[in-house]
Amino acid sequence: MFIGIIAAENKEMMAIRNIMQNVSEEQVYNLKFFKGTIQEKECVLVQCGVGKVNAGRTAQIMIDKYNISYVINIGSAGGINKELNIKDIVIGKSLVQYDFDVTGAGNYEKGEICETGKFFNSDEKLIKLCEETVNNLKDRDFKIKIGTIASADLFCTDLSKAEKVREEFGAECVEMEGAAIAQVCFLDKIPFLVIRGISDVPNGNNHIDFVTYLESVSKSVAEILDKLISKI
Repeated sequence: MFIGIIAAENKEMMAIRNIMQNVSEEQVYNLKFFKGTIQEKECVLVQCGVGKVNAGRTAQIMIDKYNISYVINIGSAGGINKELNIKDIVIGKSLVQYDFDVTGAGNYEKGEICETGKFFNSDEKLIKLCEETVNNLKDRDFKIKIGTIASADLFCTDLSKAEKVREEFGAECVEMEGAAIAQVCFLDKIPFLVIRGISDVPNGNNHIDFVTYLESVSKSVAEILDKLISKI
């Protein structure tokens, strides 16, 4: 049984690759999977690329190819809760696709996906273990939030758009992959968790902040994941 780990960006993925032991590589289609151990637990790591289609496709390939017990999606996000600052951590209690809209086709809410629902809930055991892990970190200089993470095929730079997503979905942050991975895991009945570090906030300069802070945020998330896996 493997713990599957999915990251979108190379820096996010490499922060995890650097804490893996006994690593081997395997090519499946155009994806490079790294098999190894973290805290003596068997893991498989992959970079999915940016966006919901890449994320969903990669999650399904991973589940089909390997004997996956849990899927953990890690990476960065844009904070839309004004209480969040760069380097804070969001643990996704629920995931929603805020660009999914079939309200014109019937009695649906914004973000509601036909036959699967609006929110996809992370595994409660993993949420609790992750919260304990973060709270036990020494000398941490960041906050954690447990709440909704909103995904779309959009790098959100517009403050008014961010405020609308916050108002409509109660989301803590926005990103581009988590809810697609969550939907695949929901359909395949695989427990999952999404952990995101805040790399930017919609302020007109967030593309600059993203590049500046992506590496340090990725290392923080990797530290959390390392200690979380020891508890699983």
